[in-house]
Amino acid sequence: MPTTTGRPGAAELGPREREVLHAVGCGLRDDEIAAALAISEAAVAAHLARILGELRLRDRAAAIVHAFDCGLVAPGCGPRAQPVRAAPGSTTGRTAGPAVRIAVLGPLRAWQGGRSLDLGHPRRQAVLAALALRGGRALSRQELLDGVWGLEPPAANVVPVHIYRLRKILRIGDSPDSVIEYDRGGYRLVSGAAEVDLVRMEDLVTAAGAADRVGDPAEAVRLCSQALDLFRGELLAGLPGPFAELERLRLTERRIAVAQRKLEWQLRLGRNSEAVAELFPLSAEHPLNELVAAMLMRALHHCGRRAEALAVFDRARRRLADEVGVPPGRMLRRTYRMILRGDEAGPGPTGVTR
Repeated sequence: MPTTTGRPGAAELGPREREVLHAVGCGLRDDEIAAALAISEAAVAAHLARILGELRLRDRAAAIVHAFDCGLVAPGCGPRAQPVRAAPGSTTGRTAGPAVRIAVLGPLRAWQGGRSLDLGHPRRQAVLAALALRGGRALSRQELLDGVWGLEPPAANVVPVHIYRLRKILRIGDSPDSVIEYDRGGYRLVSGAAEVDLVRMEDLVTAAGAADRVGDPAEAVRLCSQALDLFRGELLAGLPGPFAELERLRLTERRIAVAQRKLEWQLRLGRNSEAVAELFPLSAEHPLNELVAAMLMRALHHCGRRAEALAVFDRARRRLADEVGVPPGRMLRRTYRMILRGDEAGPGPTGVTR
C-alpha cells in the first residue's frame, strides 16, 4: 500500500527487507545489522539497495525517514545520534557506571534507572541469562542454540532475532547503544555497562575471605550475609534449556558453600544459637548434605542440646541409607563420636573459596 508520500509502503517489501529497513530506521550500522540477522554485510548492502529501489528512496537517510513514516519504527527507537566524546579524565560515557542491573540469583530480572524491564519470551530471557552468567566471555550463536534450545530445533536465525530485541530493550541510557555487543564471532555484555548480582555476590565472598585472613571473622560473617541476601527466590525460575538447568545446580551448590563458610565463622565466634537457627532450614532443604548435618550437630552440641544433635545423625543416616544406599561418611561419623565423647572440637573449616 502506498504511503501518504505516494511511495510504496513497507508492506511491499519481503520479510528480510522489512527487517533490514527496521534495523536501518533504528540507526544500526551495516555490521550491526549483519550480526543481529546473522547475514553478511554484503547481504545487508544488497537488501538495502533493493529497499531503496523498491521504495524509490534516494539514500539511507531517506530510508530512515520512511521507516518512521510507515510506522515500522516508533519514536524513541530512531536514528543514532552522534556519540558525545568525553574529555580526557571525564567520567561521562560507559565508564560512569552500569546502565543496566541484571539479577540471576533468583528469577531473571533487569532494571534500568530503577525501572523494571519487560524482557519478553522465556527463550529470550534464557539468552540474556546465558550472557549475564558468562560475564565478558563471548558466546557464539551455536553455543546459545545448544544452551537455550538444546535438542529442540528452533526457527532459522532465532538467536539473532532475540539478540536484536534484547539490544533494543537494554540500551545504555538515552543513547542507541546497547549493553550487548557482537565481537569475534559471538555476543557478550559490554564491559562495565551491566551490573550482574552474581559478580557482586562473588566480590562479597572474596572480601569475606580477606577479612578472615586478617583476623576479623565477624566482618567475614557480615559480608557473607550480604552475599547470601542476593539470592532471592527460585534460581532462573521458568527459564528453558540445558544451560539454565546446569546453572541452577551450580548456583545452588554455590549458595550452600557460601552459607557453610559463614556458619563455620559463626561457630568459631561462639554464635551457636544463630548458627542453629540458620542450619535447621538449610538441613531440611538439603537432607543428604552431610557437611550441613555435621555442622548442625556441632552447633546443637555447643548449645547443650546433645540429644537433638544425635537425632540429627540418626535422621541423616536413615536418609542416606534409604535414598542413596550408602552409610554416613567419615566426617559425619567423626562428629557423632565427638558428641558421644563430649569433645568440644569438631571438624575444621569447610575451605570454601571465593
